[in-house]
Amino acid sequence: MTRVAIIGAHGKVAQQLMRVLYDRGDDFVGVVRNDEHAEDVYRLGGLGALVDIEQADADALAEAIRGCDAVVFTAGAGAGSGIERKRTVDYGGSVKSQEAAAKAGIRRFVQVSAWGVDAPVDDADPVWKAYVDAKRDADTALRASGLDWTILRPGGLTTDEGTGRITLGDSVQRGSIAREDVATLIAVVLDEPAAIGRQWEVIGGDTPIEDAVRAQVASA
Repeated sequence: MTRVAIIGAHGKVAQQLMRVLYDRGDDFVGVVRNDEHAEDVYRLGGLGALVDIEQADADALAEAIRGCDAVVFTAGAGAGSGIERKRTVDYGGSVKSQEAAAKAGIRRFVQVSAWGVDAPVDDADPVWKAYVDAKRDADTALRASGLDWTILRPGGLTTDEGTGRITLGDSVQRGSIAREDVATLIAVVLDEPAAIGRQWEVIGGDTPIEDAVRAQVASA
């Protein structure tokens, strides 16, 4: 049995991940910023930890996740948020979670990023640029953190039922993927030591998720 700390547990990918972990018999601690969000964690069989990752320091977050075997960072400022919160949540929250993991003695860290964020941003929308910059910089920080990291960069996220099949690679074409399949992929890479130090883009596809991961680690 594994205990996983989920940062941003109120998010839609995290909600799917908690279902996957519960079905596998794993424990999880969902880090959320208020009591109402914590109810979602309890309902899905986990422990809720009330920590506002924008306001709390890394020591407080470390205390909340201490005893876990891995951290999954799925937090994001979300649609409708401005430039400042892209930086404080998508980037700052990730960096703070990395620091907290190190302080708590947790080495394994899986980060949900976004497809294509290393490419130059031609879009004139400053909020979109701030989002892309935040995701890219958070990934850069994680790669330099010394943690046992894996970075997953899904395409457009949908609420469709998962198919259990994906296209996974260092770089894949633009596309979409069900959040349920992203959650299953997170659980698979948590179990795969050879996924440490790997960064993959992922969209829906034809290859079963476990087979796709095995193929990628075999090609390293």
